[in-house]
Amino acid sequence: MTAIALVLVSAAQTQAQTPPAASPPPAVAPQPKPAVVRVALQTSEGAIVLELEKDRAPITTRNFLRYVDERRYDGQTFYRAVNIAENFGLIQAGVRVMKPGQKIIPPIAHEPTTQTGLSHQTGTVSMAHRALGTAQSDFFIVVGDMSSLDAQPSKPGDNQGFAAFGRVVEGMDVVMKILSGPINPALGAKDGMPGQMLANPIRITSARRVETTPKP
Repeated sequence: MTAIALVLVSAAQTQAQTPPAASPPPAVAPQPKPAVVRVALQTSEGAIVLELEKDRAPITTRNFLRYVDERRYDGQTFYRAVNIAENFGLIQAGVRVMKPGQKIIPPIAHEPTTQTGLSHQTGTVSMAHRALGTAQSDFFIVVGDMSSLDAQPSKPGDNQGFAAFGRVVEGMDVVMKILSGPINPALGAKDGMPGQMLANPIRITSARRVETTPKP
């Protein structure tokens, strides 16, 4: 056998013994981000823009948007400020006065944080309620880590927490200003909220959806 033939045979044997290179793993398509919708609350102290979790908290977001679209928050107020410590507390707003011709919107089912995957951190917006399934118009905005308001399935009693459904994306300075507002100590006792009612409630002049331009 000639030298050239030997080289060809050796190369063929080496190729047969060498396993083919592994194919690269297929590219994983990026998961779409959960859909959100923005709402601008214009207040007497400035604007607060909320980004609401339309996909992850659909029941709560849909309820909030109904109040927005029917302009029920217009003319209402942030009336409560729970200032527990520096940079730690919450402010609360809601429909306190019904307008002529309006009917009460029924309360909604509770969406716990174990279901939505959300948590009560600085800027989180969540629904107020007295018992599960009683949330209507009142909502609050958190300052600080208040994950104690999340659902806690391992704990006894009412462990379903509050229904977080969005966050503040603009206007936390306004939130902080409302939180530090003076309190009227004579108010709130009959509702179990003594020392938490603002002496000068902050007026919501309007609440409107905000169109967002998607990034290219």
